[in-house]
Amino acid sequence: MAFRKALKGTAIIGTGAAAALLGLSQLSEYRKTQNKWARLAYVAAEGELKQPFKDELPTRQAQLSTLQDTEEFDVLVVGGGATGSGCALDAVTRNLKTALVERNDFSSGTSSRSTKLIHGGVRYLQKAIMKLDYEQYMMVKEALHERSNLLDIAPHLSAPLPIMLPVYKWWQLPYYWAGIKMYDLVAGGQCLKSSYVLSKNKALELFPMLKKDKLVGAIVYYDGQHNDARMNLAIALTAARHGAAIANYTEVVHLLKKTDAGTGKEKVCGARCRDVITGNEFDVRAKCVINATGPFTDSLRKMDDGKNTNICQPSAGVHIVIPGYYSPDNMGLLDPATSDGRVIFFLPWEKMTIAGTTDTPTDITAHPIPREEDINFILNEVRNYLSPDVEVRRGDVLAAWSGIRPLVTDPNSKDTQSICRNHIVNVSDSGLVTIAGGKWTTYRSMAEETLDAAVAAHRLGGGPSKTVGLVLEGGQDWSPTLYIRLVQDYGLENEVAQHLAATYGGKAFDVAKMARVTGKRWPIVGNRLVSEFPYIESEVRYAVKEYACTAIDVIARRTRLGFLNVQAADEALPRIVDIMGKMLDWSDKKRTEELEAAKKFLYLEMGYRSRSEQLTGTTEITLDTQEVAKYTNRFHKFDKDSKGFITTVDVQRVLQNISVQIDENALHEILNEVDLNKNGQVELNEFLQLMSAVKKGQVSDSRLAILMKTAEESLDLRGPVTVDRSGGGV
Repeated sequence: MAFRKALKGTAIIGTGAAAALLGLSQLSEYRKTQNKWARLAYVAAEGELKQPFKDELPTRQAQLSTLQDTEEFDVLVVGGGATGSGCALDAVTRNLKTALVERNDFSSGTSSRSTKLIHGGVRYLQKAIMKLDYEQYMMVKEALHERSNLLDIAPHLSAPLPIMLPVYKWWQLPYYWAGIKMYDLVAGGQCLKSSYVLSKNKALELFPMLKKDKLVGAIVYYDGQHNDARMNLAIALTAARHGAAIANYTEVVHLLKKTDAGTGKEKVCGARCRDVITGNEFDVRAKCVINATGPFTDSLRKMDDGKNTNICQPSAGVHIVIPGYYSPDNMGLLDPATSDGRVIFFLPWEKMTIAGTTDTPTDITAHPIPREEDINFILNEVRNYLSPDVEVRRGDVLAAWSGIRPLVTDPNSKDTQSICRNHIVNVSDSGLVTIAGGKWTTYRSMAEETLDAAVAAHRLGGGPSKTVGLVLEGGQDWSPTLYIRLVQDYGLENEVAQHLAATYGGKAFDVAKMARVTGKRWPIVGNRLVSEFPYIESEVRYAVKEYACTAIDVIARRTRLGFLNVQAADEALPRIVDIMGKMLDWSDKKRTEELEAAKKFLYLEMGYRSRSEQLTGTTEITLDTQEVAKYTNRFHKFDKDSKGFITTVDVQRVLQNISVQIDENALHEILNEVDLNKNGQVELNEFLQLMSAVKKGQVSDSRLAILMKTAEESLDLRGPVTVDRSGGGV
């Protein structure tokens, strides 16, 4: 029966493949011709494109002055996500006088909280074939074209990634193979690399963590991967380089309107804006206002007309980050059918492993919080595909976040999973241009379509789009070997140099020039913010030049530390605030506020709260009698006075006996992780709760647990003890 089902499914895919093959040569030739003329148009126009800020970007204050002093812009874009930034870039390269305002930071919303993939959408192609949906098919085809372009224009921030689809039933092998091959065929000449089938042994060789039982083979296909927040920032900065006036932390208070002399109707002619940092309000006038606010689309539409109904249905997608040893360095994994019918990706990213996503209806908020049930759902799905030898622990979750997808509402849909993530462009009666829906990969084509509509509706002129092939910030001077020059010319660590090259591209030299001397034999320059990540202090200084205004901007979007490891980000915060405080002349009060705001961000939005929920005063102790005796004995080796608790003084005394020194501030941090009632001491019951949580996998790599274990052993052996954080979980 299952085999007949498989044949039926394969036949459907085969029908779709045959239909595609029928016009494959024509479609391929058309796309090649289209690309050829698009690129020729860009090459011809490249010399005409103005880049007034090629050497130095204007400061944020200068940008705000331009917004206030310009009599009228051609285009005002509201929203600094991928689509909004793309609209600004498309507009300014058409020689339109362009402005962009964002009430938070660039990429602070959905655009920084994606799965980090640049893809056409395998599952959308499946739906297109099964439902004979031509619109979805064209959406996939367009996305694959945009995937190719994005990999070309930002080579430092993106790269092809092989993704494995493990197969555990023989009949699924031809079924999935047909679907994946169709994906290659739709991509045509823009296929990154051809997909291929692997035997069981070869699949385990490439992905040794994979569950072996019943595995019959695997299929590997290719999609793109990128650093989403940095990509978004690169788009915005490229727009600024070409002359767009862009300002983050600038919100729209209300839209400006005037009566059209010809029709007598009210038309949108700009926006009243407020600098969120200073509170200063001012008007920005424009012939056309574009609403590119993602999940907040309906807020601006109702600002235009209170009678407008909602056109977006928000959906929350949660992702988690776990240590890099959970996946190979250069191979992702796709779970095509989870226990509830969703799709889960399991991908290497920034030397960690990212897993997600969920897809659940949600309320719209600027500060989405990952739910514990979603985190556990992802962990359970990961367990289903990994070998039993690999213990997937809750305590290994280093960070977790939730992003809100701005899905276009389908009134006939019962749930968000069947909603097509296509986009719509709408021009209201008052002239407000709204771009809603869509996906990260197609931001450029969405922006082009939006500007085409804006130009037509408002008679702006400016010519056709010039963004196909337009290289983004940092991509011009990048090469795969650029990092070698950074090592040789500046004396940076190899890992740091590779990170800078992959993050800033050709602009990495500007970051290196700002790096301070370490005072060590090696590296010569480049003090790390935290020991286990390649982020250095000069990146904080450079971030201010990239319009970073808060410590959150640095840990979340200029660097990705907050998305990779919340404990490491928390440790780096004091130094980040200190550097930014000096550059931006912050008062002591402002520095404290920044530190507290960033800690709150990590606690709520990046999953740090989850760690405290794993170890609380009510955590059940599930140790047996022997384990209780063992850990009590270990505790009393530190609590020599039998007080019932230990402090930093007790730990220091033991460490002195074994000739180990630890910075007092670091020791306070180590004890504070376990001090549940925050009274400056760790009581026996708290220590037993910790060891019980470690046993259950709720907490992993606890520094206090490792310290006390190795110190106990060293009291007899008098050997060295190391307490470097091995990762830490949330």
